[in-house]
Amino acid sequence: RRPMGLLITAGWNTARDQTWVSVSGYGTFLHCTYTVTVYTGYGVELQVKSVNLSEGEQLSIRGVDEGGALLVLANHTLLVEGQVIRSPTNIISVYYRSSPDGSMGMFQLHYQIFRLSCALPRRPHFGEVSVLDLLPGGTARFHCHMGYHLQGAVALICLNTSLPVWSSKEPSCRALCGGSVKNATVGRILSPSPRLGPTATHDRSCSWSLEAPTAQRLHLHLERLALEPTDRLVLWSGLDAGSVVLFDSGRGGPIPFEGVISEGPAVRVQFITDQPNHNTGFNIRYEAFERGHCYEPYLQNGNFSTTDQVYGVGAVVQFSCDPGHSLEQGPPVIECINARDPYWNDTEPLCKALCGGDLAGPGGVILSPNWPEWYGEGEDCSWRIHVGEDKRVLLEVQLLNLSDSDMLTIMDGDEVTPHILGQYVGGAGPFKIQSTTPDFTVTFHSDPAGLVFGKGEGFIINYMEVSRNDSCPDLPEIQNGWKTTSHTALVRGARITYQCDPGYDLVGRETLTCQLDLTWSTQPPFCEKIMYCSDPGHVEHSTRSLSDPKLLVGTTIQYSCYPGFILQDGSTLTCYGREPGTPVWTSKLPHCVCEFAEAAAGSGLDGGNMALAIFILVLLLSVLLGGAYVYVTRCRYNSNLRLPLIHPHPYSQITVESEFDNPLYETGGDTREYEVSI
Repeated sequence: RRPMGLLITAGWNTARDQTWVSVSGYGTFLHCTYTVTVYTGYGVELQVKSVNLSEGEQLSIRGVDEGGALLVLANHTLLVEGQVIRSPTNIISVYYRSSPDGSMGMFQLHYQIFRLSCALPRRPHFGEVSVLDLLPGGTARFHCHMGYHLQGAVALICLNTSLPVWSSKEPSCRALCGGSVKNATVGRILSPSPRLGPTATHDRSCSWSLEAPTAQRLHLHLERLALEPTDRLVLWSGLDAGSVVLFDSGRGGPIPFEGVISEGPAVRVQFITDQPNHNTGFNIRYEAFERGHCYEPYLQNGNFSTTDQVYGVGAVVQFSCDPGHSLEQGPPVIECINARDPYWNDTEPLCKALCGGDLAGPGGVILSPNWPEWYGEGEDCSWRIHVGEDKRVLLEVQLLNLSDSDMLTIMDGDEVTPHILGQYVGGAGPFKIQSTTPDFTVTFHSDPAGLVFGKGEGFIINYMEVSRNDSCPDLPEIQNGWKTTSHTALVRGARITYQCDPGYDLVGRETLTCQLDLTWSTQPPFCEKIMYCSDPGHVEHSTRSLSDPKLLVGTTIQYSCYPGFILQDGSTLTCYGREPGTPVWTSKLPHCVCEFAEAAAGSGLDGGNMALAIFILVLLLSVLLGGAYVYVTRCRYNSNLRLPLIHPHPYSQITVESEFDNPLYETGGDTREYEVSI
């Protein structure tokens, strides 16, 4: 549990702040694993000092996830000087394997600890999250926008585990079906959120009751009204069955976007629908006000100023929109008129998020169309950002939540000479990206068939003018993969290498280089799901037929042997898809064996007949050897006969020198001389 140290192939030495690890063994085949474990709540950070391995050697950096499963963080093919690898938990290991021929290179890695933290909690749809600290013990607090109710814990705590996690799942914000509000002053009523899941039931009829303080009235402003033909919304001035109807969508009259005012302090709202969804429904904002005054105006995504804080007759209100919005469907100034029964001379305007436009520094915001509501289908938007020639643009993507059929594209430069830095579908966490020119272009396209494929919540992108520097812009992470950088600063010559998760193929160049003009050598790649099997190969003495030459999942291969050969094992292979993982074949390759060899292998010759023949041969050989032994011994001791082959030669009579030119032999490093004379 050392806080820092060094792994290197040069002897073993223990010091107060470093560890030296040896990898040695001439002519051996080594498997070595070095594991660094630190206290819970901390991780291990490895920095590559140098790597110089010979062909055949292997080196990989490994970690474990929260479940203890092994993760490969990097391998020797991607390790470069200066690279930093961080463990996801409190354990990291280095695995080394020498080459089969025993040759060895060297590597040097420096490690130190760092504090692990919880992941940034997701902001709930139609809500906000504030994080005090991501380290263990830190808290995250959630709240919902007006009209939505929090479903789950208000606050989460970061727990100190091997991989710090939040104490529970992030809550969600939902609009409820019906309710009752006493002493209503200001608020919002929303059509109910759809229930998710195959077993979810749908709210078909919802009713709300609002009661303002005594002697006050209620103003109901219809911020949004998009109903299906079978939906119905009714507003009553009162809670009784015989109350006056303020608005009934079923009667087919004009929609009072300027709002309606109750006769007394109470209002009842009823909504009937077949199936709630995000594309249809209503938003109603209500506020209470005293008689003899106009109600307090409201402008979503904007602000206003007034000449009278109690909004008496003669009060003038001026409206303005937040950055990223434009004023529409109403005048910028309204006035409270009519002393007998005060009212505003016009309706409040709307502030809508822009779909494209020309933007300039020093900063601003880009919002998805119709934000904070869900964007529509068939949107085509383009924002062009231009700053001073000696400046650059920094984009901070705060929120990105799109459907899989919609796309956001970020390009470096203007629309004439663009260089794509990233294309995004689905969701992504907060990230930053910087231009290399004074221009940035952001485009957004939503599928016209959005009602079929669904839509996302949208996006929030902040932009700001920054000083020019001497580095390439940071490239984003890729979905279903990861990236590693050769240098901490992306200076000229720095490299970014992309890899994909198991089961995905990299489409594009694996390594990008920061060029002299501070642009990347090519566009970032992306990871594509592998939907095919690798070719299993041909079987000798056979033919094969494929159902699909591309070998996609579900493809079958049928093997048939040539005449005179017999197939062993299954004749059919099927490409089977795994999730997660790469598709594989359902069985191994078959074999075609010779029909005659198969017949010989099945004949009786290898049975009892073959055993009997071997036994007879062994018996005859034994008899011959026994007879030779008896003959030799009788001749040697009981007869004067001397055979030349049996008579021992006296070596002293041999005087001829050896004919070997060099009687020196070496084995395994032992050098000894052998003199041989014949």
